[in-house]
Amino acid sequence: MDLALFDLDNTLIAGDSDFEWAQFLIGKGILDRALYEARNIEFYEQYKAGTLDIDVFLDFQLQPLSRFPRAELDTWQREFLSRHIVPLIGAKARALVREHLDGGALCAIVTATNSFVTGPIVREFGIAHLIATIPAQDNGQFTGQPRGIPSFREGKIVRVEAWLEAMGLWWSSFERSWFYSDSQNDLPLLSRVSHPVVVDPDPTLRAHATAAGWPILSLLG
Repeated sequence: MDLALFDLDNTLIAGDSDFEWAQFLIGKGILDRALYEARNIEFYEQYKAGTLDIDVFLDFQLQPLSRFPRAELDTWQREFLSRHIVPLIGAKARALVREHLDGGALCAIVTATNSFVTGPIVREFGIAHLIATIPAQDNGQFTGQPRGIPSFREGKIVRVEAWLEAMGLWWSSFERSWFYSDSQNDLPLLSRVSHPVVVDPDPTLRAHATAAGWPILSLLG
């Protein structure tokens, strides 16, 4: 059996679901543009530069979830998926996922974006497993805080290994393991698998991939 892991944002989708979710709420007037838009852009630039403080960001990103009833959030989530995310999913990305699924690989999306936003996107790809940052809940209502280790940088390795262990598996259970990502933030997990593949990478990751001889793939178009 093989293992195929996929980053989500700017890898399988041509955009960042974290950033787009906040912009979606701002566009609907749910979040105040004057208070949120500049900070959303600032956090996104920090992520791309590899300087993001994940704890500070999660406080910004998860707090709005705690202020609205779950039914209302679910309605917005469905609109967000259909209008803003599905158009960002290209045929090449769908084909790549399908190739691994049809080949019998154990597949998962591994993303720093929280599971409320990304769960429906993962299901859109037909992937059964999601490793994401978990927004804590109390009786179904989001608390505004994360639960456990965020799925970010080295935290992705911790979360993937806990997931594998829960199924009685380990890296050595697989003949081959892939991870696809665009971001320098994913260098730890890319370095852990047997087949790292960079996808439309940022400049730092492209330079590293070129030096290491890693394949460079584009899913755009």
